[in-house]
Amino acid sequence: MIDVQIAIIFAFVLSLAIAIIGHEIMHGWVAYRYGDTTAKSQGRLSINPLVHIDPIGTIAVPALLYFTGAPFLFGWAKPVPVDINTVTRNGGYGAAIAVALAGITYNLVLAVFAATLLPLVTHPEGIVTAFGYFFLRQLMLINVYLAVFNLWPIPPLDGAMALRYFAAWMGWHRMAAWIEQIYPYGMILLMVIIATPIGDYMFRPAIWLLGLIL
Repeated sequence: MIDVQIAIIFAFVLSLAIAIIGHEIMHGWVAYRYGDTTAKSQGRLSINPLVHIDPIGTIAVPALLYFTGAPFLFGWAKPVPVDINTVTRNGGYGAAIAVALAGITYNLVLAVFAATLLPLVTHPEGIVTAFGYFFLRQLMLINVYLAVFNLWPIPPLDGAMALRYFAAWMGWHRMAAWIEQIYPYGMILLMVIIATPIGDYMFRPAIWLLGLIL
């Protein structure tokens, strides 16, 4: 029984790392495709988790949510550096939007992949099958919730950045400026949303997505 519990915890940690570290790498990789070598030159396109771990976002917050029985799990890694001016110069605002949404796209693809394989291990009995089942289940859940969370139009989340670039593309300069102005207060807004019933409504699309992919 203890071995199974260890397998479950390891499955959770591994799935979380794959979700949030891959999310950040994808930002840098897409930017690199548009000529920005910032992330590559700093070694941030590596799959080595040590270069991406944020003590708070990668370890403390997810662990707190998991062990307190929170209805959702999320976290973050150290942001991969991107020179958005280089990206925009080479690919326009469309490229900037692609960079902003790259991590979310990765999370959704990974969630669908995990959901596709999950029926193959629906009866976890031994330690190996228990690990496989909980790994795929957590991989699906974490990626869906991470994708939905990052789509919120609140800076510094990806949804806000994509909206800002789209507004600049359309010439909606007041909207782009407004998003820039609320940037310093973004984390406060996020903490308020997560700590109140508002968060339940904001995460409802994740439940819809889970039902869709399953």
